[in-house]
Amino acid sequence: MPKVKVDGVELEVPAGATVLQACELAGKEIPRFCYHERLSIAGNCRMCLVEVKPGPPKPQASCALPASEGQEIRTDSEMVKKAREGVMEFLLINHPLDCPICDQGGECDLQDQSVAYGRGGSRYHEHKRAVTEKYMGPLIKTTMTRCIHCTRCVRFSEEIAGVDEIGALYRGETMQISTYLEKAAKHELSANVIDLCPVGALTSKPYAFEARPWELKKTLSIDVSDAIGANIRLDSRGREVLRILPRVNDDVNEEWLADRGRFMVDGLTRRRLDRPWLRRDGKLVAATWAEAFAAVASINPGPSVAVVAGDLVDCETMFAAKSLASALGSSLLEGRQTGMAYTTSSLAAVAFNSTLAGIEDADAILIVGSQVRNEAPLLNPRLRKAVKRGAKVFVIGPVWDTTFPATFLGDDAVTLANLPAEVADAFGAANKPAIIIGGAGLAKGALEAGLGFAARFNLVRDGWNGFNVLHMAAARMGGLMLGYAQPGGLADLVAAKPKMVISLGADEVDWTKFADSMIVHIGHHGDKAAHAADVILPAAAFSEKDGTYVNTEGRVQFAERAVFAPGEAREDWTIMRALADAFGVNVGFDSFEQLRAAMIAAVPALGVEGLADYGALPTAPASADCTGTIAYPIADPYLTNAIGRASPTLQRCSSELLHGELQAEAAE
Repeated sequence: MPKVKVDGVELEVPAGATVLQACELAGKEIPRFCYHERLSIAGNCRMCLVEVKPGPPKPQASCALPASEGQEIRTDSEMVKKAREGVMEFLLINHPLDCPICDQGGECDLQDQSVAYGRGGSRYHEHKRAVTEKYMGPLIKTTMTRCIHCTRCVRFSEEIAGVDEIGALYRGETMQISTYLEKAAKHELSANVIDLCPVGALTSKPYAFEARPWELKKTLSIDVSDAIGANIRLDSRGREVLRILPRVNDDVNEEWLADRGRFMVDGLTRRRLDRPWLRRDGKLVAATWAEAFAAVASINPGPSVAVVAGDLVDCETMFAAKSLASALGSSLLEGRQTGMAYTTSSLAAVAFNSTLAGIEDADAILIVGSQVRNEAPLLNPRLRKAVKRGAKVFVIGPVWDTTFPATFLGDDAVTLANLPAEVADAFGAANKPAIIIGGAGLAKGALEAGLGFAARFNLVRDGWNGFNVLHMAAARMGGLMLGYAQPGGLADLVAAKPKMVISLGADEVDWTKFADSMIVHIGHHGDKAAHAADVILPAAAFSEKDGTYVNTEGRVQFAERAVFAPGEAREDWTIMRALADAFGVNVGFDSFEQLRAAMIAAVPALGVEGLADYGALPTAPASADCTGTIAYPIADPYLTNAIGRASPTLQRCSSELLHGELQAEAAE
């Protein structure tokens, strides 16, 4: 490890570190615009200038200069100060004075660094250059006159997302950043360029002119749009969440967020259930809470009650519903709404055991029945990293654009049991082989066949477990830990013909199968289940309650309440508690703290934030029936849940980006 001096302080830095990283290790702040820890080095903004000896007697860009033995680095010399002032002056030559009307105001790197490192005045009196605005789709608002050509957006699109949609046109003063032929940026991670842009050139189109950052309350939460469990921040004002931003968590989402999870925010205030409803004479009519509970209690189902958990539900809600069902004498619990019935005797067999960060180290990967970019957008950049390190990827399922080299083996699930020699050779020679089984694979019996594949190629070895199941629902792993799985899946509930079915936001179920049951829907949006329900009890969305979520790798994470539920809607656990009184049973809790304590006592892993221990992978069954044509379950990646379907922004993304139906602006 080389030793360097930073402003007179000697320290050791890791081999291969840059001078900028050495300065940060010494606690020095180095201004930068183009440099980003997760992107390649461009060295084109020149803001990170420092003085280095031995070397030429001039400032040098620290982001592109390797740290080497014996260097003496100055970050605060007069030469460095003047150089940074000069660079800032050049950056501001063409920058418009848009701060009062720019959405980046208050959280703008250019603002902050011009105050800290700029001259305070300009010597430039010529006309400023203007650049026409570029169309980047319904999500990204462009004001390209503000662009300082840091190329972060270009490098993100090419290196992280793997799509060549954004690039630079022309040269020198006439250089412009644009999408290819000025088309919309269509990939599933496109809006991350908004966070990366250090100026106001790329901002959020749906959030334009909504609020200033100092007006917002910031709450830590978890993304429920898929099973990755991305760490997010909810920015709210009053009783409304105005935007969703990613938080840094290297183990889960790094610092990225899928467009679906970011822009479903405006769906939180639309199509909301804010009062109880009862079905009378075939029509839903508004009711009071007392009338709703009386109607539910009049059925008196006894043990003939079933609970179906939706995709967005927290663990506390599922445990409260389980406690209610148990108090009534029922164990009919199910969370796999589409009818899947894979075995859940060992949770290790249904988890992403490699971990999201660990899959980057795999050198041979077989994907079975998963369109990763639709089902788990934040996993795709991890797979790209694995491929860059030399991994070979094979896919069983219909062809999709993987954004990395992959070999498609056909769409018949039986291929998993009859692998081509090319695949067998690659996995036989691999040091860290992995399999990823998606929802479409689970539906065709690939779980048992996958366990046989794991045994054949020794996927579990010292320090490595390459057996992975990729779920699509934020509530799936938590539900499996709490027992929301019947041996025959949803068919067991249908066969039992319960008098009452309680829906916990279960909007993906075919409710015609429960035509003879009373359907009590506890949810927050007027979606599919609400249309089928006999009683609707308005509940809280994920942003309106504290809750525990478990992602597809078994990582337990806690989310906090940002705002209160609208109208007469209540938190889910309070509804279960009131239903218990209506039925005359005891559920064992009277407060959220008591509920959480009871849940942790029943499932201790849910009380510890981090990866749950599911034990060893079970042995493969003697035979496995894995046949049938695989068809990916997500037809529209923007409208996968009730909140997304209520979001005008995601509806527009679906119509414009997916179906090519351009929607005119109001002024048009």
